[in-house]
Amino acid sequence: MRVAILGCGYVGLELARQLDDDHDVVGVRRSDDGVAAVEATGAEAVQADVTDAAALESVPDVDALVFAASSGGRGADAARRVYVEGLRTAIETFGGREDSPETLVYTSSTGVYGDHDGGWVDETTPLDPTTDKTRVLAEAERVAREVAPEHGIDGAVARFAGLYGPDRYRLERYIEGPVTEGYLNMIHRDDAAGVVRFMLESTDEELLLAVDDEPVDKWAFADWLAEECGVKAPPKRAKAERLDDDSLSEASRRRILTSKRCSNDRLRELGYPFEYPTYREGYRAAIGAYRADEN
Repeated sequence: MRVAILGCGYVGLELARQLDDDHDVVGVRRSDDGVAAVEATGAEAVQADVTDAAALESVPDVDALVFAASSGGRGADAARRVYVEGLRTAIETFGGREDSPETLVYTSSTGVYGDHDGGWVDETTPLDPTTDKTRVLAEAERVAREVAPEHGIDGAVARFAGLYGPDRYRLERYIEGPVTEGYLNMIHRDDAAGVVRFMLESTDEELLLAVDDEPVDKWAFADWLAEECGVKAPPKRAKAERLDDDSLSEASRRRILTSKRCSNDRLRELGYPFEYPTYREGYRAAIGAYRADEN
């Protein structure tokens, strides 16, 4: 299978590494550094902007597309340009070819669920995005699942929980604190890429929630990390205390008020084999490195 990863960044590079032995992979990035990072995985690299139809013409024909582009943490307008307009551009560009892809996997976020007051959500839970950016993500999911088939491409969505892994462990945030109460839903980068690979190779599911086995209370997670790192438990902060901060943006305020636990039951039923089933396995390397630096 020939696969193009559009926006071959944090997860995309790991996906390219995982696919390299069995498939032909093309990684698409905008920058010179990004192209070099793609080449380092062994994949073919193409320099192009996913929002530029003319630039995407330089990407060869493929059997499957993975749309994993990032808006760079900017606001809703930038997100719409990449996730909605860029995704639509990619679908129209590749779908218009004589040899068009059979499959598209779009990487979304569990932020589209909104607030469930700590309750469980899964693939059947209706979406209720609460910020402009998560509403954009929900719209992009619709483009992937409804517009792609109009162009002869089977569209699917991998809905990622919070990503962590190499260069994104953020240990200091939790062991130094203060830590605001709430739930963490997480997935290690390697498993996030693994779920996309699973969708390309092993299942025709249109939607999968990519999250590990154990959503965890932030205070409990921070205490566990502190104990494992050999430091004092960090200070804690209730939501009400955090919300008293007048400098909080409206988006940050809504994120604090959003609470849910994400279930991976469907992914487990289908047989996906997690490399890091919980944060305990996933953070082991980071904890070891932290303790080594302290000694």
